[in-house]
Amino acid sequence: MKDMFSIGELARYQNISKQTLIFYDKIGLFRPAYVDPDNKYRYYKASQIDYLDTILIMKEMGFSLGEIQEHMKTYTINTSLIALRKQLTVLDQQIRHLQLVRNRLAHRCEQMENVKEVRDRNQEVTIKEINPNYLLYAEVDAPHSFSEISIATKKCFSQALKDALPIFFQTGVIVPYKHILEGRYTEANIAFLPIEKTKNVKNIMILPKGRAVSIYHYGTYQSVDYSYKKLLDYCKEQNLNIISDSYEFCINDYISSGDEREYITEIFFYVR
Repeated sequence: MKDMFSIGELARYQNISKQTLIFYDKIGLFRPAYVDPDNKYRYYKASQIDYLDTILIMKEMGFSLGEIQEHMKTYTINTSLIALRKQLTVLDQQIRHLQLVRNRLAHRCEQMENVKEVRDRNQEVTIKEINPNYLLYAEVDAPHSFSEISIATKKCFSQALKDALPIFFQTGVIVPYKHILEGRYTEANIAFLPIEKTKNVKNIMILPKGRAVSIYHYGTYQSVDYSYKKLLDYCKEQNLNIISDSYEFCINDYISSGDEREYITEIFFYVR
């Protein structure tokens, strides 16, 4: 039609899809100036382009379509300034959150990049100093099998996502020393996620500073008994008294590999 744009032409000019314009029409955000009653083709006036530009720019700023639609019912320089200032606050909050996520993701990448070094040290028992850490935890129900451990881990992840908690992207478990002595190496009673120090969360424990005997287990969890026996033998040979339950930190797990043979788990006891 003369002096009007078809939906395809407008979509090309704005570098958006026709489906987007159809959707905007359906929700009442941006309607065509004319719809052919015979073929239902949509046509737009040149004067509508600025209005569409405003919608697309606000969308790029992070406004939702609902917020844009409400704002553009009647907008002035004053209402626009209020909306833009409010959106600045929202973006600042998102930036702070993303920076925290980025830092924790970088920590995870660093762990994965050290996988080769860890693998080369597989089955080597070492003495190390543990630095204080914070752990978001959930108790594992009896009979403490892999299924119950998985459920407890998912509870931690669910809580962290719901409450926007600053977790690291890593999992772990605590296995009671009593279970280890009884040969129940995979029966953990606590599942945890390492977390940055935070407030107003009850189920956080502090991993204390201390001396520990450590080993990296490479392979499936079902084969972890070999590493535990080596740890226990080492402690006996070196006259080290184990004074804690076992802590297992997953270095490479289901989050980063679909092959359980690639799993790497750091295991340690506090000793004196």
